[in-house]
Amino acid sequence: MLTDLIVIVQILVALILVLLILLHAGRGGGVSDMFGGAASGVASGSSVAERNLDRWTIAVALVFAFTSVAMAIRWQ
Repeated sequence: MLTDLIVIVQILVALILVLLILLHAGRGGGVSDMFGGAASGVASGSSVAERNLDRWTIAVALVFAFTSVAMAIRWQ
């Protein structure tokens, strides 16, 4: 039961993490440029939205790492 819950959370977090990573603007643009990210990229510094996206990506990556360790411990 607990293992099933961890696997479901792991899959959802993995999908969210992929989406968040794709939203980041790379040096050459990215998926975020399709949704209006190019206008905020004119400024030399990072915008508030980009910093918040960084924070969300780090938080989701930590949850992903935690669930990976939990699955490794659970399946020993």
